[in-house]
Amino acid sequence: MADPELEAIRQRRMQELMAQRGGAANQPNPEQQNAQEEAKREADERRQMMLSQIVSSEARERIARIALVKPEKARGVEDVILRAAQMGQIVEKVSEERLISLLEQINTQTAKQTKVTIQRRRSVLEDDD
Repeated sequence: MADPELEAIRQRRMQELMAQRGGAANQPNPEQQNAQEEAKREADERRQMMLSQIVSSEARERIARIALVKPEKARGVEDVILRAAQMGQIVEKVSEERLISLLEQINTQTAKQTKVTIQRRRSVLEDDD
């Protein structure tokens, strides 16, 4: 049997307390944020350097075109190529033809099956005699 005004005051107070306690912990200071961005940038540069050594220029262009449409798919393909190179499965540079076959394999593994079911409603007034 709480009064609506009392409940609103409680909610505001809880939000203020949460902001005071959790606000400083949830939001990193600008120095930490800059350090994280710098680390991410360096990791991306290293990733691109490794890819440039493993993948031919034509294949890199194809991955870039894929990234324009589906960035998560391009990132996944890059991950597969990098993992294969780290395991020693890639001996020479990945050509565009090999990239295409790799993309086809990934597409068959991740193909979504869609199923359409049509259910007709029978009308009460409909006569099936």
